[in-house]
Amino acid sequence: MGAWLYILRCNDGSYYTGTTRADLERRVAEHQSGHFPGYTETRRPVELAYSEYFDQITDAIAAERQIKGGSRVKKEALMSGDFAKLKESARRHRSPSLHGSRRGAPRRSSP
Repeated sequence: MGAWLYILRCNDGSYYTGTTRADLERRVAEHQSGHFPGYTETRRPVELAYSEYFDQITDAIAAERQIKGGSRVKKEALMSGDFAKLKESARRHRSPSLHGSRRGAPRRSSP
């Protein structure tokens, strides 16, 4: 059984990403009505900004995790279908580690 991946644009300008096996229109209506306590409940009204159907629920969930971990720029590039910008934002996100980032390096203590 397949599933939908969706991104909602909330009233405060933020985005909510989710998946559902149910009918997509029904799920959006449930968010709109405040049926789900949590993030979208206090950010209504919401608007469907992006959706994609996957044949396997596991693929939809994997895509959801990837999107949730991405930047706002990446989400907006995906929603607008700007795959060049999506690719560029992914490249920029990885670049610090390619240039010898010191993240995680031991700190020196002062004498």
